[in-house]
Amino acid sequence: MQLSKTEEQLMQYLWKLEKAFMKDLLDIYPEPKPATTTVATLLKRMIGKGFVNYKTYGKSREYYPLVKKEDYFSKHVNGLIKTFFNDSASQFASFFTRKTDLSKTELEELKAIIDKELKSK
Repeated sequence: MQLSKTEEQLMQYLWKLEKAFMKDLLDIYPEPKPATTTVATLLKRMIGKGFVNYKTYGKSREYYPLVKKEDYFSKHVNGLIKTFFNDSASQFASFFTRKTDLSKTELEELKAIIDKELKSK
């Protein structure tokens, strides 16, 4: 299941806060802030999709993510590799290193990460 762009933005805020009441979520949005009803609708959809849940305190709800940020984006990256790069991580890595403006330092850092992974396997 995938989040819409607006749901993903709200999810980013929820991951950052870890748990939040409606007021906390509205406070973290930049101006112009969305209407409370808009955020409530997004949360309802995200609950239905299994991304968010809540605890009730009187009339207030404290929302929290059910999906870890790393798991969500890992699934997206893997889908991207499968869809656009013939399920080839090396094609993706080649595209990523050639078509982005990575500095020499950043490329060396990537190489170090890969070397470390190779040693652990």
